[in-house]
Amino acid sequence: MADREHNLRQIDKLVASHSLHGSESLCKLLRYLAAHALDHPGTPLKEYQIATEVFGRPADFDPQVDSTIRVQAGRLRAKLAEYYASDGSEDPIVIELPRGTYVLVFHHRPVSGVRDHFNGHHQAEYDESGVRRTARNRLVSIIALSFLLAVSVFVIAAMLATRKAALETTHASDVALAPVAFQVFWKPFIASPDDPWVIFSNAAFAGRPETGLRYFDPARDPRNAVFDHYTGVGEVLAVHDLDQVFGVLHRQIRVKRGSLFSLDDAKNNDLIFVGSPSENLTLLEIPGAQEFVFQRVASGPRKGDLSIMNVHPQPDEQKMFVATPSKQPLSDDYAVIVLMRGLNPARSAMILAGTTTFGTQGAVEFVCRQNAVADLLLRLSLAPSGEPKPFEAVLHVKVERGVPVSTELVALRERAP
Repeated sequence: MADREHNLRQIDKLVASHSLHGSESLCKLLRYLAAHALDHPGTPLKEYQIATEVFGRPADFDPQVDSTIRVQAGRLRAKLAEYYASDGSEDPIVIELPRGTYVLVFHHRPVSGVRDHFNGHHQAEYDESGVRRTARNRLVSIIALSFLLAVSVFVIAAMLATRKAALETTHASDVALAPVAFQVFWKPFIASPDDPWVIFSNAAFAGRPETGLRYFDPARDPRNAVFDHYTGVGEVLAVHDLDQVFGVLHRQIRVKRGSLFSLDDAKNNDLIFVGSPSENLTLLEIPGAQEFVFQRVASGPRKGDLSIMNVHPQPDEQKMFVATPSKQPLSDDYAVIVLMRGLNPARSAMILAGTTTFGTQGAVEFVCRQNAVADLLLRLSLAPSGEPKPFEAVLHVKVERGVPVSTELVALRERAP
């Protein structure tokens, strides 16, 4: 029981470490594998069991087709190695996930007896007859220990360099296993050493949840009445999908709500905006779409509704994309995908936004599906660096009972340099 408590405390320490910070899926997997190893020692685990019990995959999950569990296990294995090469180098318990298995192994570091041995030897020297002999022995010991210390430092440095190289090689090989379409499409965001920010919309409301909310109106509402604690269902699921894709690419995302976003963020980071400018108001402060622009309908029966205006429509394209009228059950929505340079040209920005939260969800699901991204790349030009050139696209999103069920690319433009 004591060993079990010590092992669980080590798991808690790993989950709270810098190496696993922000990776909820890996922490969840680690806790599950630890519970299994402690409750059922020696019992193997199957990919199917992990997929359905940890990651909520459906009953028809096929590990031969879906490599999610192998990828996640590889990420966790690399994170464990990273932790024990840095913050956990002195931890008394070492946790490993051997290759070819999903069963965690707990090791207890042996306590070195070198210090006690040296102290005993040091005391014995004074029992020798003759101060000269004792001094000579001490000098020899000091020289020997100095030599051993120098060798040890060299060996440790070499081991750390080898481990770092191994971790980098593992990371590179793991990324290479990710779908090629994802590697190319998301290259602007994974080539940078910093993890990208995902900025999700949280519109400004007035009122209270228990009495009723409406959009904040600066003409009649005091500024201190703003209530910005909510976002759409589509935005929530979108952040989850993006986290899964970047996990496959062995990268993490950082998440921030739109009301906390600043122009300094825009200058210094790669950004992915989730949600339309009508709710992700920070999009109004930076350059955005050029060809497919969010606007309110100015006249006619749809006056006031949010639409996507086609600035330069082609002969077979609509001039305006508008979702199902608000008084009818939502069945059709439209969304944009925009890839552009950031305020800092060395950075990239992407906008994934629908006229409703379900269109936003549809746009994110589109760029998180391997086959959809592969088809889109066939219609885009690539820069010399191998990443897609900036572009804008419009998607038609079919919605049933509040769930996006299909998406279709209906318009595409490459942005001018």
